[in-house]
Amino acid sequence: MALPDEKPPGLDSPLVPKVLKRVAQVQVAAFRATNGRIGSKWRIGAGWKKPVPTLLLDHVGRKSGNRFTTPLLYLEDGRDLVVVASQGGLPKHPQWYRNLLASPETQVAVKGERSRAVRARVAGPEERAALWPRLVELYADFDRYQRWTDREIPVVVLEPR
Repeated sequence: MALPDEKPPGLDSPLVPKVLKRVAQVQVAAFRATNGRIGSKWRIGAGWKKPVPTLLLDHVGRKSGNRFTTPLLYLEDGRDLVVVASQGGLPKHPQWYRNLLASPETQVAVKGERSRAVRARVAGPEERAALWPRLVELYADFDRYQRWTDREIPVVVLEPR
C-alpha cells in the first residue's frame, strides 16, 4: 500500500481534486454519524501500517461564504493541533488553507469531541522546520508529497481559543 517515490503520472489532472472531495465527503459523514468512532483514523499510504489521527476542520469559503468541512491528518503539539496543507502533493494549495488565511477563527472536531474552537496560523520557517520531522514521523507520505510538488507545503497550527 506504499505510495511511489516519484510523482505519479496524472496527479495534476483536474479529476484528482474532485475524487479527493468525494472521498472527504464520505469520511466527514461517517465521522459525524459516529462521533469519530469511524473516520478518525487515516489508513491509506503510510497510514496503512501506522494509522494517523484525523480531525474535521470547518472553514468558510473566502469567496462564497459557504461553510465547508475537510478531514485532515493532525499532530498534537501540547494544546495545539498541527495540520499540513499537502493536498496529496498537488501543485496548488488546498481550498481550506486559503479559506483559513481569510478567516482563521474556526472549529474542529476530534474523536469524541464534536467541536473545539481554534484559531489557525501558518507556522513560520523555524517552527515549520521543527515540526516537519515530527509530521513526517506521524505520516511518512508528507515527505513524498513535498518532493512531488514545487510549492513549499504549509504547516498550519490550530491554537485553542
